[in-house]
Amino acid sequence: MRTPFRSALGATVATGLLAAGTLAVSAPAQAAVRDGACNAGEFCLYFNSGQQGSVSDFTGSISDYGATQPSCYEFRGTGTGKGKCVKNNAASAWNRTGKPVTVFFNSGYGGAGQKIAAGAKAKLNATLKNENASHRIGGGTSTGGYPARDDYPYKGQGSGVDPWNFYKGQCTSFVAWAVRSRLGIDFSNSYKGQHWGNAEHWDQAARAAGIPVSGTPRAGDVAVRNGGTYGHVAFVTKVNANGSIEVDEYNYLQRDAYSHRTTTVGSANSQFSTFIHLK
Repeated sequence: MRTPFRSALGATVATGLLAAGTLAVSAPAQAAVRDGACNAGEFCLYFNSGQQGSVSDFTGSISDYGATQPSCYEFRGTGTGKGKCVKNNAASAWNRTGKPVTVFFNSGYGGAGQKIAAGAKAKLNATLKNENASHRIGGGTSTGGYPARDDYPYKGQGSGVDPWNFYKGQCTSFVAWAVRSRLGIDFSNSYKGQHWGNAEHWDQAARAAGIPVSGTPRAGDVAVRNGGTYGHVAFVTKVNANGSIEVDEYNYLQRDAYSHRTTTVGSANSQFSTFIHLK
């Protein structure tokens, strides 16, 4: 008996959805204005302490630096560390934005944070040094979010089992990858001693593992739909002010393929009713 279980196939989605849906594959993360120099108006992270080594310069808040090439934000300046992903590799910073900037331990502006004053140079503290996942410029309120992107390592594959013991190309495999790469959680089909299996079983497995589950979504949650043959799961990238949610997913608009869409909380085939709060 095979351990993995399949999740809902894209073929079960209504034809109208297939016709109307378009795949929103994200553009490369690197913006043209990022030139590997710490210019006025930018927030800069350095590979080494003392504002040494390669620098990665930013003009805005980043909710997830990304963990792997080619989709991650990288150190772009000359010196040690050039080309490496910024996530979990920064040792110091220089804030030239004119506003306070907070560096966070987790993606989505979560976990421990270190505030760096406008104009200040700082070494990242013991909690944040080489453990940085996001930063936010200014002190405004934000629910956080994650970039919509198809960074799934098994894109184009619809058979075989991934290293996390889910079938490649299925919604479960993609979401397991998103949880591992974006949240930094070592998720698998046996996470916390539970068999997660089909998408429709994920909320039950989460409850059995003592993981919070509710009907209120947050960025970074796993969204669960229990209806259909196998159910469906997606990764919540953003919760909008009007209550709608944006999700990254596989095997919904097209079989074994990525899509990003906006939906709402509910029990319809296009909605999600339950949200697993892994972070």
